[in-house]
Amino acid sequence: MKGTGYHPSLLLELSIDPKHLGAKIGFTSILHTWGQNLMYHPHIHCIIPGGGLAPNFNRFIQPKKKFFIHVKVLAKKFRGKFLYYLKKMNKNNELQFTGNIKYLQNADKFQELIDSLYTIPWNVYSKPVFKNPNQTMKYLGNYTHRVAISNHRIVTVENDKVTFKWKDYKNGSKQKLMTLDVFEFIRRFLLHVLPFKFVKIRHYGILSNRNRLKSIQLCKKLITLRTGKIHPKIELLSSYQLIEKMIEIDIRLCPHCKKGNMLPKQYQYLSLVDSS
Repeated sequence: MKGTGYHPSLLLELSIDPKHLGAKIGFTSILHTWGQNLMYHPHIHCIIPGGGLAPNFNRFIQPKKKFFIHVKVLAKKFRGKFLYYLKKMNKNNELQFTGNIKYLQNADKFQELIDSLYTIPWNVYSKPVFKNPNQTMKYLGNYTHRVAISNHRIVTVENDKVTFKWKDYKNGSKQKLMTLDVFEFIRRFLLHVLPFKFVKIRHYGILSNRNRLKSIQLCKKLITLRTGKIHPKIELLSSYQLIEKMIEIDIRLCPHCKKGNMLPKQYQYLSLVDSS
């Protein structure tokens, strides 16, 4: 399962509830801050295994239905948590209201906004399960180590203006051109440079760094006992192969001639020594 918009405790609380799954789950979340037009659009992509460990760790539990947890349940729970933390931040004076929302500095106006948000149905975007590990890797590769805009989307840089391609999702994903002053382009790009030591990718539950190795081994063992099928061995990939699977680019290929394979400097030095 994959989707956007969450709070860690939201998924962990709902999944442990017997009404939904009754299992301890794990998941990976990736922060993504930009849209196609480079405007600031922070959101989280989550990847969740299709099941989890029973509270007593004696079996692996999978969802009884095709979906993990109903989107209406997720939406209602997420709305409650989001507004709870929004109110908490406002109470601690951690929010700044400027420009056309300056009126929210008034406590009564802020409360009116909160009350109205509780009456509006919220939506959760959730997609079907991946068919195979390659789809998982490809999905992850779209968000893990990419920057806000790649070079191939930039059409021209001239006369202190930058023109780039973007998809207008509100208009049938039509590809359009956008031209910005160079300083506005740089301003938008820098919106997505994360603070130093900021963790972009996080793992929770049974997939957390502290629990992952033992939890995965136990899951494999329990699934094998339940199904009678031996879990296939994981294919060990080199760092080059792993990156190629994720972003579908061979980083060893020379970007100029598109034929030769590049080598790290230490290997180039060794080859020169050997040839002499």
